[in-house]
Amino acid sequence: MKEILVLSRRPEDVDLVSQNLHMKKVYENIRSVAPTIATVLLLGDTGTGKGMTARLIHWYSQRFDKPFVEVHCGAIPDTLIESELFGHEKGAFTGADRKKPGKFELAAGGTVFLDEIGTITPSAQIKLLQVLQDGIYSRVGGDTLLKADVRIIAATNADIAHLVQTGQFRKDLYYRLNVFPVTIPALRDRLEDLPGLIEVFLKKLNIKYGKKITGIHPMVMDRFQRYDWPGNIRELENLLERACILEQTDLLLPQSFPLETMPDGDDSDPGSDTGTPLSKARQSAIDRFEQAYLTTLLGQTRGRIDQAAAAAGVTPRQLNRLLKRHRLNKNMFKPARDT
Repeated sequence: MKEILVLSRRPEDVDLVSQNLHMKKVYENIRSVAPTIATVLLLGDTGTGKGMTARLIHWYSQRFDKPFVEVHCGAIPDTLIESELFGHEKGAFTGADRKKPGKFELAAGGTVFLDEIGTITPSAQIKLLQVLQDGIYSRVGGDTLLKADVRIIAATNADIAHLVQTGQFRKDLYYRLNVFPVTIPALRDRLEDLPGLIEVFLKKLNIKYGKKITGIHPMVMDRFQRYDWPGNIRELENLLERACILEQTDLLLPQSFPLETMPDGDDSDPGSDTGTPLSKARQSAIDRFEQAYLTTLLGQTRGRIDQAAAAAGVTPRQLNRLLKRHRLNKNMFKPARDT
């Protein structure tokens, strides 16, 4: 379990900027709800960045200088979840040799982030409902009512509506948590944000490992753009971290990524799909050629648009239009001093 965190800077150095329409809406919602005291329910697949989003909401709230306490509910045994959340009195159960404050006490004035909320026990659900309805709770083994001066952000990758229907999650608690739901899209549905995410993670990894990685090889970016990303942002960060550890140059090369996890490119023969209409097959082949050509060109020119346009025999405006169509970002190919 993570310790109490008071954020002294914006988490992950992430700006509320995205090239994806769905993610832009998510960021708009964050800006709207963050200054309020409303309960937020974050929905999305594992690894989509729900924890990062919770930190952003806290950072942009009126409670930014107060504790941010993260609780991984699914990692806490059922017998201990109430004690972890609400604390316990001395003698409340075997082994409780002293009074212990819970996460709600430790987060006083700040934010409690309840990750994997769908896993908590029925009895813990009742106590959490009391917090949301009345703003009060009691420690395990105690009768004294304590005020819960916290903002609650919950998250789940489960179909919580289905849990309600099957009786595994209280309907009244669900309604209390679902005041302001925010659904975070999977990485495969926002591939245009890959360059920005990679830049953020590389900055963090450079600091962590004392490296000076300026970007990734065009071939790696090309493969990343075609990958399905089942592990989402978390998988991306893990891949980059492993590559950063192995890499000896200032650019993450294909050989820095393990074969079993390095996304495969589409090396199929463009003429093999005879079941596709000629016009569609031709356009698909053109698109693949253009993307491969542009990634190589940007790598050779280190992301310099004027130089790349001259080499390609097009205007900078035409080149920028092609880059936008193929979701390529020139900044990912520039040395750090040029960005």
